[in-house]
Amino acid sequence: MWETPLDHPLRRLFAGYAECTFQQTFGVADPPLIDYLSGLLSRFVHADAIHRLKDAAGRRLEQVADMVAETVDLPAGGRGTREIHRHIGDFALFWTGVYPEALKHFRAVLQKDFFIDYCNQGKRSYFLASQFDQEPYREEAPVLRRLADEFEMCAFGLTKVREEWEKDRGGPIGRVIGVS
Repeated sequence: MWETPLDHPLRRLFAGYAECTFQQTFGVADPPLIDYLSGLLSRFVHADAIHRLKDAAGRRLEQVADMVAETVDLPAGGRGTREIHRHIGDFALFWTGVYPEALKHFRAVLQKDFFIDYCNQGKRSYFLASQFDQEPYREEAPVLRRLADEFEMCAFGLTKVREEWEKDRGGPIGRVIGVS
């Protein structure tokens, strides 16, 4: 739905930042992981992709607690359950890694997410999504499992990716995502 083609300039730009950052910071050279993370960054440029999950009445789900609640009535082995868990993992990783300062707002006392640990929920959701390891998810399942196992490292890596693109405020990324 919101997947950006691998050859799209924005995706290539994010891939370059992610590849360089993860190799230099962690010594991680993992093309499937870098592809996933650059896809996440380019997909979440669209606010509609960040908030793509809706409740039964069609309202946007903006809190992780509400997203998790949506999984309760879905069949455990269904594609919808996998997609919701994958999205929860992506949502938690994006905010934890790219914009951690926003977590203060999401986890305010009067919000349902006050009780949610974004790292633990992101890990749990990626793990659950990784359990769908048959076609057509066979290739992505190990990446989701790695995200579950290495959530904190990936979040820190995305923080470093953001620092790199912010250094380039006047460059192409700054103009595209409006940080110039």
